[in-house]
Formats: sequence, C-alpha cells, structure tokens
Amino acid sequence: MIALLIRDLRLAVRAGGGFGLGLAFFLIVIVLVPFGVGPEAAVLTRIAPGILWVAALLAALLSLDRIFALDFEDGSLALLATSPLPLEGVALVKALAHWITTGLPLTLAAPVLGFLLNLDGPAYPWLLASLALGTPALSMIGAFGAALTVGLRRGGLLLSLLVLPLYVPTLIFGAEVVRRGAEGMPVTTPLLMLAGITVGGFALLPFAAAAALRVNLR
Repeated sequence: MIALLIRDLRLAVRAGGGFGLGLAFFLIVIVLVPFGVGPEAAVLTRIAPGILWVAALLAALLSLDRIFALDFEDGSLALLATSPLPLEGVALVKALAHWITTGLPLTLAAPVLGFLLNLDGPAYPWLLASLALGTPALSMIGAFGAALTVGLRRGGLLLSLLVLPLYVPTLIFGAEVVRRGAEGMPVTTPLLMLAGITVGGFALLPFAAAAALRVNLR
C-alpha cells in the first residue's frame, strides 16, 4: 500500500493534477469574490466561512477524474485488480493520495486566504480544524464517484453531477463550524457531524468504490 501511495503521489505531481492546480483555483476564487460582492468588510466577514468552504470543495473537485482514469487508460488498474492488494485497499490509497496532494494543501492555504475575506480572528483555528476533518471526506467521496465513472466518455462531467450532491452535508457542517467559531458559539455538534461523515465515508465507501471498479473492469 505504501508503494502504491508513493507512486500515486509522484504521478499526481508529474501529471499536473497535484496541489498546484487546486491551489491556483482556490486562490482565484477567493481573489474574485471581493470584486463580485464589493469590498465592504462586514459583508466579506459574514460570507467568508461559506466562500472558503465552497472554494475548497470546487478546488478538490478539479482533479477527481484523474484518480482512476490514468490507471484505467494504461492498463494499470486491471493489474491492480489482480494484485494481492484488494480493490478496497486500492480505493483507500487513491483517496489518501488525492487528499495529500489536494486537500492538505488547501487546508494549509485556507488561513492565509482568509485574510483576503476579512475572516474573524477566532474563526481561524476552526477553519483549519473543519477543513482537516472535512477534506478527507471530499477525497473519499470523490474516489467513489471516480470509480463509478471510470472509463466513461465525458466521465468528468458526470462525475461532477454525481459527487456534488454528496458533498452538500460536508459543506454545510464545515461552514457551520467556521461560522460558529467566528461568533464564539459552541461548535461541538457540527464538528462531530463532520467527523462522523469522514469516518463513515472511509468505513463504507472503499467497499462501494471497489464494487464499482469490478463492474467497470469486466
């Protein structure tokens, strides 16, 4: 599993689907928001939690179609299906590699970009905490969607349509954690819900992704 993880990390960087693309998109969205809604500090402060989470979600969505597509095209996925490592483990490693190259850089960059949206000071640790808990769920859900659409023509568009509705609970609870943290309200409930989504996703979705891969490889 470690060898597969290292291989996927190298491929993500070499193929241009790594953290650079996601970070660039994240930065562009955050920079454009003040031009669209105006420079008023009060308005930016109010919408900052939601905008940061929406931008992170869309940035994570950009590279989802590459999770299995490259391996499917060169035949590596068929070899992985016959290897001693079960497909459930392959799906888990692919999701982890996607999070390391996309979700983790977005999490680390979010506090810096929060300054551009005048995010309240007390919200910064909760922004980090919510993204650290929520972005792994985005990667795992994305890996499941990528497994469903691997090998399909225009699968990237279909993948977006399939995955975006599944991202909504993570988005809601993630933004709520940041909003409550900024206002000094208790964050326990949305934080636990966010953690539950991530844990549940990693417990169940590798099996669903493996089943989808087996169907698509027949």
